[in-house]
Amino acid sequence: MKAISSFRGQYFFLSNYFPAPVTYQGITFQNSEAAFQAMKCPSMAAQFAALPPDKAKKFGRTVQLRGDWESVKEQIMYDICLAKFTQNIDLCRMLVATGDSELIEGNTWNDKCWGVCYGEGENKLGKILMRIREELR
Repeated sequence: MKAISSFRGQYFFLSNYFPAPVTYQGITFQNSEAAFQAMKCPSMAAQFAALPPDKAKKFGRTVQLRGDWESVKEQIMYDICLAKFTQNIDLCRMLVATGDSELIEGNTWNDKCWGVCYGEGENKLGKILMRIREELR
């Protein structure tokens, strides 16, 4: 099966920008991007709940990062993505329906940590989603 090389169009549901409610640590966010950005500074998390993803990302760049952020951010991303796909059954079915396709968060905004930009990147988000897909089968 061929790779899914970006989370746009019919695969936008894989993106953290997709509008799907996610309840995480007792707060319901409008999208998983807002939930993830909120965890950079948990004491301010509620302020992220109603934000659209672009505003949440922008706000997340202004908060005081928790001291352990670099060591916990991948686990937090996994936990939030798992919540997204277990709390939204239609999205769960769509993720499982991607079969054995490699999921690549291809982008043009130079995100080489969570995705792949012009052939370079760690694709951590894609790997997390493939792990979750396997666990949900």
